[in-house]
Amino acid sequence: MTATPSIEILRFNTCGSVDDGKSTLIGRLLYDSKSLMEDQLEALQRSADLTGGGQINLANVTDGLRAEREQGITIDVAYRYFATPRRRFIVADTPGHVQYTRNMVTGASTANLSVVLVDARQGVTEQTRRHACIAALLGIPHIVFAINKMDLVDWSEHRFLEIRAEIEAFLPKLDAFRDVKFIPISALYGDNVVDPSRHTPWYEGPTLLRHLETVHIASDWNLTQLRFPVQWVNRPHRPTDPNLHDFRGFSGQLAGGIVRVGQKVLVLPSGWKTTVREIWTPDGIEPEAFCPQSITLVLEHDLDISRGDMIVDPEQLPGMSQDVQARICWMHTRPLLPGRKFLLKHTTQTVQAVVTSIEHRLDITTFEPRPAPAELQLNDIGEVRIRTSKALIYDGYHTNRMTGSFILIEPGTNATVAAGMLRPPQERAKLEYTDFVI
Repeated sequence: MTATPSIEILRFNTCGSVDDGKSTLIGRLLYDSKSLMEDQLEALQRSADLTGGGQINLANVTDGLRAEREQGITIDVAYRYFATPRRRFIVADTPGHVQYTRNMVTGASTANLSVVLVDARQGVTEQTRRHACIAALLGIPHIVFAINKMDLVDWSEHRFLEIRAEIEAFLPKLDAFRDVKFIPISALYGDNVVDPSRHTPWYEGPTLLRHLETVHIASDWNLTQLRFPVQWVNRPHRPTDPNLHDFRGFSGQLAGGIVRVGQKVLVLPSGWKTTVREIWTPDGIEPEAFCPQSITLVLEHDLDISRGDMIVDPEQLPGMSQDVQARICWMHTRPLLPGRKFLLKHTTQTVQAVVTSIEHRLDITTFEPRPAPAELQLNDIGEVRIRTSKALIYDGYHTNRMTGSFILIEPGTNATVAAGMLRPPQERAKLEYTDFVI
């Protein structure tokens, strides 16, 4: 029997200024692609009198909070799932208000693609630039600028090209995106969202859904450098299979590369070398596994390995240091001051950390750094230096988003106060006994 090939998953987020039509766009995508269930359609009809003036308001598909519906803005990040015969999608509807920039960072942190909406009447705003900048900092490789509400500017090609030129003028300063698309749309009426519009004969590109279905994302993962942060030591309790009586595996998600049975691997920070004996997946034992699969590795030797350790390729070592440099988005109302102590969660380990200095703050208007600020305020993006109680095993964020990202946690409240992107390590891991073989 031939196994059914898995359908690729695309994660994307929508962002932009307030009232640019982000929630309406997602509602239109789900509605026109026939991805809404009957109960969802009934709920939309019931809510029509509250927010739609007797008509279905597609924004209510994602704006689930009563405050969101009453104010007509998105506050929280809403996730929706839908599929077409070509691909499955996980979409995050992220807020547009500057007050909720931190929510946008959260929703976009795992995205393959970002859709930035621009109101054709308003053009490029500070939030347009801010969200494009954050998407670049987060390493999102694909970005779509959806010029929305084209029906309100009489489907003007000149207005579309004017906005496109203004965006293309600042994109080189970000130097991050591999793939940029501009699509004229009307989320309210569905033009160029799922179906091509008869109002834009001058536009020859794909519809938004067509682009989402066909954009190439297979190369977005780092498949060259093996990175396997150990999450759990797997020792089945009273296994039913007698062959698993002495089973000892290491479970987690592959953060990078490809692992194969028989492959030589190195365990950090200990420096022990061994060989992969078995690879367990949800489908059983396989000869190899790829990032970002969740797997269990069984090694040839019985080593002292615990949560937070990382299994890597001996020929491609990550960085390993207690002193790191990173860009962070500050998410707390209380400003960040140098010397504050936090918990830093990186891959599968949490360590104590102190922010030793703030190097600069990024000016969203000019994309230029402002050196040596006294503090970082809510939603500020800045460069910091951090000292940790235990060495981090990491890569630069733009090399590997999974091993190059972290969050800062306030110890007393357990609140997440910052999301961080690590700079590339200045030197790779140095081990006292690199050549030691069991």
